[in-house]
Amino acid sequence: MPVENLIGSANEGFKYIMHNFNHERWGFVIQANRFARVCYEEAFKYAHRRRTFGKSLIEHPVIRHKLAEMIRQIESTHYLLETLTYQMNTMSKQQAAKALAGITALAKVQSTKVFEFCAREAAQVFGGASYTRGGQGEKVERLYRDVRAYAIPGGSEEILLDLGVRQAMKQYQTALSRL
Repeated sequence: MPVENLIGSANEGFKYIMHNFNHERWGFVIQANRFARVCYEEAFKYAHRRRTFGKSLIEHPVIRHKLAEMIRQIESTHYLLETLTYQMNTMSKQQAAKALAGITALAKVQSTKVFEFCAREAAQVFGGASYTRGGQGEKVERLYRDVRAYAIPGGSEEILLDLGVRQAMKQYQTALSRL
């Protein structure tokens, strides 16, 4: 690469990338949580419109249970996102980089798993309509198809889960050393 195209110091690229991981993962949490909410909203609206066995889908307890599980997980993940956002905005960059790396990694896993769950459950509510690239199930079909594209970038689930535990171990050791 020509020297004039160098950003930062030579041989420091990985360090620069590492400093951005929390924000990159935080961005994935936002997107995955919002897409999970879209899956829920679409399924909720469809369940009011679609009729089976003489009543709307929303009148079936199994459908209400699916919707309840979706929104329970979405709201829990959203609360974690709000907490992380607050901490990112109130801590110094150095403090946040150390304190939030593990929980941000875990939040990314949480949000993509919730997104995947909601995409699947929304597809179940839509039935065959969730397989068409147009019509009523169009958004659900697209999100269900794209869901794995959110689970892998920024670190795979396995890597991020391990990072979350390793960061917790470091914080535990630091706390013990202060005693």
